[in-house]
Amino acid sequence: MATVADTRATALTGARLADYLQLTRPRLSAMALLTVAIGAVLASAGAPDWRVLTHALIGAGLVAAGASALNQLLERENDGLMQRTRGRPLPSGRLRPGEALVFGLTSAAGGVVYLALTLPSPLAAALAALTLLSYVLVYTPLKRTTTLNTLVGAIPGAIPPVIGWAAVRGSLGAGAVVLFVVLFLWQMPHFLAIAWIHRADYERAGLRMLPAIDPDGGMIGRLMVCYCLALLAASLAPLALGGAGPVYLAGALLLGIGFLACAVGFARRRSVARARVVLRASLIYLPALLLLLLLDGIPH
Repeated sequence: MATVADTRATALTGARLADYLQLTRPRLSAMALLTVAIGAVLASAGAPDWRVLTHALIGAGLVAAGASALNQLLERENDGLMQRTRGRPLPSGRLRPGEALVFGLTSAAGGVVYLALTLPSPLAAALAALTLLSYVLVYTPLKRTTTLNTLVGAIPGAIPPVIGWAAVRGSLGAGAVVLFVVLFLWQMPHFLAIAWIHRADYERAGLRMLPAIDPDGGMIGRLMVCYCLALLAASLAPLALGGAGPVYLAGALLLGIGFLACAVGFARRRSVARARVVLRASLIYLPALLLLLLLDGIPH
């Protein structure tokens, strides 16, 4: 029969596991892994090699988890100043910085090594290492110094599908470029909406998001519209390259115009409510467009 001490020990163990899980930012990591999988499937031009896909997901998952932990380690003081992040394991004191450092380095380095050892080509591992270093050592510190951090951060955010492609092909191609450009452009209105919604929090933490120099949101609205227009054009690239059909054309146009309409709505009247509409539209747009690519093809 379990004692009170045993029950407490179990609860503490469960709580610590939950804290380590939170360090990985599971929803963000899951989105990255989804794009890795889609990149791998599209590169397969048919039934994927499930062994390669599994190895790619395991390695990329470890890198994503480690990168998130190291990001939170570097931003723990800023996180403690923001309402939306002060409850994270590090600013709340539930985990010590040394624990996060060991977990982050072990997971990230282990993921890169795993990809290098289990995949036929080292390209996926090199791309994963590039993602890790640019996210942790470039994007994260830039958040405290320049509003260009979002633009820089979109680069590592757009590489995961290219990792999946490289895992299968061992090389890059037109399809990988299309995936990178679409992911890069999609992130901009998505994160600009988040920056506007949480602008007071970011200002309190001293993070240099675009609202810091654009308090009325006029520039943000114009940028959202411009990026959505560019995204609409980029999403049609598979047709221009001969890799997609009418189903994709109709879907990409519908999704792109809908996303653009939400951005125009925010540009005309800047408010948190309209920024949330842009954010929700972005979360619908990306999975739907990637599904269309799976159904109706991408240039190989």
